[in-house]
Amino acid sequence: MSTEAQVPVESPTEANGRPKPTPELLQKMNAYWRAANYLTVGQIYLKDNPLLEHPLTLADIKPRLLGHWGTTTGLNFIYTHLNRLIVERDLDMIYIIGPGHGGPGIVAHTYLEGSYSESYPAIEQNKDGMKRLFRQFSWPYGIPSHVAPETPGSIHEGGELGYSVLHAYGAAFDNPNLIVACIVGDGEAETGPAATSWHSNKFLNPVRDGAVLPILHLNGYKIANPTVLARIPEEELLDLFRGYGYEPFTLTGNDPMTMHAEMAEVMDTIVDRIHAIQKAARVEGDTERPRWPMLILRTLKGWTGPKEVDGKPVEGTWRAHQVPLDGLAKNPEHVQLLEEWLKSYRHDELFDENGKFRAELADIAPKGRRRMGMNAHANGGLLWQPLKMPRFQDFAVEVPHPGSSLSEATRVLGKFLGEVMKCNLDSNNFRIFGPDETASNRIDDGYVVSGKTWLDKQLPVDVSLSPTGRYMEILSEHMCQGWLEGYLLTGRHGFFSCYEAFIHIIDSMVNQHAKWLKTTREITWRKPIASLNYLLTSHVWRQDHNGFSHQDPGFINHLVTKKSEIVRIYLAPDANCLLSIGDHCLRSRNYINLIIAGKQPAENWLTMEEAIKHCTAGLGKWEWASNDNGGDPDVVMACCGDVPTLETLAAVTNLREDYPDIKIRVVNVVDLMTLEPQSEHPHGIPDEDFNNLFTKNKPVIFAFHGYPMIVHQLTYRRTNHDNIHVRGYKEEGTTTTPFDMCVLNNIDRFQLAYDAIRRIPRFADQKDAAYQRYTEQIQRHKLYVSENGEDLPEVRDWKWTL
Repeated sequence: MSTEAQVPVESPTEANGRPKPTPELLQKMNAYWRAANYLTVGQIYLKDNPLLEHPLTLADIKPRLLGHWGTTTGLNFIYTHLNRLIVERDLDMIYIIGPGHGGPGIVAHTYLEGSYSESYPAIEQNKDGMKRLFRQFSWPYGIPSHVAPETPGSIHEGGELGYSVLHAYGAAFDNPNLIVACIVGDGEAETGPAATSWHSNKFLNPVRDGAVLPILHLNGYKIANPTVLARIPEEELLDLFRGYGYEPFTLTGNDPMTMHAEMAEVMDTIVDRIHAIQKAARVEGDTERPRWPMLILRTLKGWTGPKEVDGKPVEGTWRAHQVPLDGLAKNPEHVQLLEEWLKSYRHDELFDENGKFRAELADIAPKGRRRMGMNAHANGGLLWQPLKMPRFQDFAVEVPHPGSSLSEATRVLGKFLGEVMKCNLDSNNFRIFGPDETASNRIDDGYVVSGKTWLDKQLPVDVSLSPTGRYMEILSEHMCQGWLEGYLLTGRHGFFSCYEAFIHIIDSMVNQHAKWLKTTREITWRKPIASLNYLLTSHVWRQDHNGFSHQDPGFINHLVTKKSEIVRIYLAPDANCLLSIGDHCLRSRNYINLIIAGKQPAENWLTMEEAIKHCTAGLGKWEWASNDNGGDPDVVMACCGDVPTLETLAAVTNLREDYPDIKIRVVNVVDLMTLEPQSEHPHGIPDEDFNNLFTKNKPVIFAFHGYPMIVHQLTYRRTNHDNIHVRGYKEEGTTTTPFDMCVLNNIDRFQLAYDAIRRIPRFADQKDAAYQRYTEQIQRHKLYVSENGEDLPEVRDWKWTL
């Protein structure tokens, strides 16, 4: 993958005005557009008779009509004009459409340019192939009605609105020769993420990055209502985008040939402007943040479709949004209207008698990898290169014996990530994303290698800002997620750090990415991309100062529901384990990796050698903390997460001091999905191994980082599930001390010790005394915290000494 910026080459006539497209070329482009529109209508309606070789009947029409017509002709119009630019200027360009349900148009264009048939050889460029193309659309086990992984040239799921601009900029970062044409529709422009995403232009460096060409496509309506940006006064609309920092161009019309000529002129002007910006930055050394151009294109909704149906206007209204002609079985006249609509495109001029697109029209499209359906950036796995990785072992913390040293785990990881950044500066292949929390989360060590991207003015008090910085920080989880997705989907690597409670903001976005990864695993021509890696810190158990609003470990619940071949969830008990996990996740492909770790000073339990072994297994018995000596324990004390691990080990200390003959096995879980059976998740351990660790009939007291139900959900099929008793977060939080957070949620060492005693049969006669001791300990804690504002000394100063 070449990331060296090239200076756009101007033609000899460019300085005096680029030659306009000839009338002949414009006629061919109009024919090409008609062909795409014909194929679009065919996909929505037809299952047979693709060339209308006999009068249309209900037998030719799908019984269930699904799809979206209204936006598609405008998308087809734009695609046709982008093709001309690619051919004439040899552009490297991909096409991102926010109106995802315009999918039949993109399928149509990739079919016309040959990309579709190369990806799916059974969809031939003939009559039979056209029939299969039509039939598969929104058909059982066919293709979706929106752009999706199955669509050549697509880099995002198109079912949800709001993210196209973010994906476009993510794709353009570190791709200096790429232009990303990004279409934003009326409806998408009303979403919160889309509104914020326009600020991405403040982070696009014209020297090292590519360009994004936003095209706001306004056709006036969403599903059933007018849209805001289509109805506000023109000057207000222009002021809006000028305020965002763009140079807006406009085009409005509905006469095809007039629109083709005017579109060609405005697109030439815009691309000239993009090249001028890049030349000024790359050759002339201009460091001022540019005003990138954008286009506001107004066309009729349902352009070229039926103007009126059943006496009601359709073209140019909300009625054109989905299927303009429906209920065909009950309205025979609609069948005739559909045939007239299809014939209006004069398909016999576009396709020969065998259904092949006529050569003189096909010839105006780009060839080879310049086709937007075959551009390698739209199949990022083709461009993927492994990261240059330092030895994570070199960043290990010394652990002479368990609990003998303290570290801020994420700061240790941050030093490693900084070295990863340093190793990959030359390849422009790695960025770290976060919503203004990188320093807060202690992973800012790499600022000395590459600062934070910032193109505007700087003040003397600013630190670590740089036009060439590779840390992407803006206070919007949506933007960080969208940029990172675009970056990964075009073949690069990244890392996303966030406060645990607020990662929920992008729940829906990660849903879509998970669906993308699941589907691409079944598409042979889609190559694996780098994994989406999350580090969640500032977590629930150490948000005592921010309080209840910042306490929520539920992202675990969200990811657990995704396909098992996609999701990996790791909870690091200490710094060395976090290093091993981080290295593994950065090397992986096609996963969503969730890493949860604390940023506050905490005990280190394992040497690096022990950590590697433990993380490789995913869970295991900690022999040094256990005293069952290979026999049957009285109780299994299990833990998952850094604070639960601390409280469990403290509980073990209390139990062994108070009950010297108690036999305890300590099991730590670092890979959450090992708890599931192998039949449910590839990381699940066999039942025999699970039984050997957790026993078949002994009580298991499980201290868990998140909501207790998750452990039960993962283990309900295991032999000893009825004896697994889970303590975790139960929505009890406030501004209080760290240990009091544990007490409020009954995951503290006193509760865990009491839970063990009251469930061990041979200690049945001591339950009342254990409860009395537990009650007194909690009362003493409450009084001390209320009086002193900090935790008990024996809690603050506790050390593992066994």
